[in-house]
Amino acid sequence: MRAFGFLSFGHDGHGRRLGDPDARQMLHDAITIAERADELGVNGAYFRVHHFARQSAAPMPLLAAIAARTQRIEVGTGVIDLR
Repeated sequence: MRAFGFLSFGHDGHGRRLGDPDARQMLHDAITIAERADELGVNGAYFRVHHFARQSAAPMPLLAAIAARTQRIEVGTGVIDLR
């Protein structure tokens, strides 16, 4: 297999329940997932943009953090929701 990646659909944050992760935790989780994927040899990590979700409204800081902490993985947006 030459290319293998993943697309994150994120966490919608609607109907929050006790124990649901907050925006900060969601961003840290996304970075950790990308780091582990890079270690496994995955070569693509793409994130959906949620304009009305605090943790996913602006993907560039998240993508920059992932790019700074990984070696080989390509990062980008997979879906930009234009509701």
